[in-house]
Amino acid sequence: MAHQKVSIVIPVYNERTTIEQVLQQVRAADVLGLEKEIILVDDKSTDGTTEFLQKSSDPDLKIIFRDINQGKGAALHAGFAAASGDIIVIQDADLEYDPAEIKKVLKPILANGEKIVYGSRYLVPSTHLNFWHSFFNKFFTRIANILVSQKITDIMTCYKAFDRKSLQKVLTSLQSKRFGFEPEITAKASRAGFRIAEVPISYQPRTKTEGKHMNFKGQLESLWALLKYSFL
Repeated sequence: MAHQKVSIVIPVYNERTTIEQVLQQVRAADVLGLEKEIILVDDKSTDGTTEFLQKSSDPDLKIIFRDINQGKGAALHAGFAAASGDIIVIQDADLEYDPAEIKKVLKPILANGEKIVYGSRYLVPSTHLNFWHSFFNKFFTRIANILVSQKITDIMTCYKAFDRKSLQKVLTSLQSKRFGFEPEITAKASRAGFRIAEVPISYQPRTKTEGKHMNFKGQLESLWALLKYSFL
């Protein structure tokens, strides 16, 4: 059956300065003729984001409020469980990724029958990527390609799109609640036999002072998850 709806899942944690603009852009995003479902999962924000979302009267938004902060992976699990689309796309709430490019990760699924598509920040030249962040990402990606027999360039990218049936095959076994989600889902999708396609996307990183959540501890957690779930 042809794909009819896309669910855009947005994990949110302390994004008060960007959440309004993100929502405007996601609402306006071209999704190639699909019906659009927007799901936000607020991971117990403390900066006014929760209060802003609680005041929303938009009937087209599904908003999930977490009782305690558990991490990005846990928020995504909740968002996936609430999604009803034939395709599920992850969108961050911090404007590092442009919602206008959601159509880029949708197109290979709609046009070529791909099951999983990542948006890669390394398939186009960029001067915006932080050296150490980029170093760790490329290092993890190289290890992942060896361990799970993929040929991807950007394992830690936010932009990941899944055919619903493909996501369901790995969803019940996902365990990572924080940054380990990215390598875990890559490893488990690979072990389930899925090839991961990639498309080039743009990227505008924010700094730690602007609210960047990934840190060295997160990098170590991601590396451990990659090694662990490549074999378990």
